[in-house]
Amino acid sequence: MAGHSKWANIRIRKGAQDAKRGKLFTKAAKELMLAAKMGGGDPAANNRLRQAITYAKSINLPKDKIETAIKKGTGELQAEALDEILYEGYAPGGVAVLVEVATDNKNRTVADIRHIFSKRGGNLGESGSVAWMFERKGIFTFPKEGFTEEQLMEAALEAGADDVKDEGEVFEMHCAFEDFGAVSQALDAAGLAYAEAKTAMLPKNLVPVDVEAGRKLMALLDMLEDYDDVQNVYANCDLPDELMAEMGG
Repeated sequence: MAGHSKWANIRIRKGAQDAKRGKLFTKAAKELMLAAKMGGGDPAANNRLRQAITYAKSINLPKDKIETAIKKGTGELQAEALDEILYEGYAPGGVAVLVEVATDNKNRTVADIRHIFSKRGGNLGESGSVAWMFERKGIFTFPKEGFTEEQLMEAALEAGADDVKDEGEVFEMHCAFEDFGAVSQALDAAGLAYAEAKTAMLPKNLVPVDVEAGRKLMALLDMLEDYDDVQNVYANCDLPDELMAEMGG
């Protein structure tokens, strides 16, 4: 059995292999813009912006691009007007799906997202239909080379994180959403270099799917993630080992 995080980590590795770093940079820049637009350009007074900057640095987004995105968000530099929207729906196998988007054309985006769900055997739901099945958490990813689970568990306790999970090729340290900034600062102070730091909507419970439904589900998730306006896709799927092996897990 394998859960959402292992699926996500496989997709991250696949994305790197497919040279999708440019898309990651674009998504990170959009999040910086949205965070600055909503709460101002001072990370000390804007928790979401602090989180966006931490993530941007963890994927090596250049400093000048971080600064430019923030200035676009605050209006110091001209930029397209972005709106963020959360779409909720169901995928094959009864899996709940959340789709976070940043768009300059709401009508176009909702029509396209609905079409993607329909084309891949899912359906777009009403607001609030599945979001309650997820909770936002902070996630710090560590490569297994150079770290032990015991070492990270001790660091998690000292930093105020909740848990450390073995997710295949990496360890994940989870923390409460509101503790993300404090935990990242504590890890930096301890000299523990994480590969990635972000916040994500994690499922409270997982829905097991068989191989056939899992393949249809992955086709839907792939299509959603490839759509330019999509920032993040979350699903409460529990994929079978056979399918994980096919995906490289």
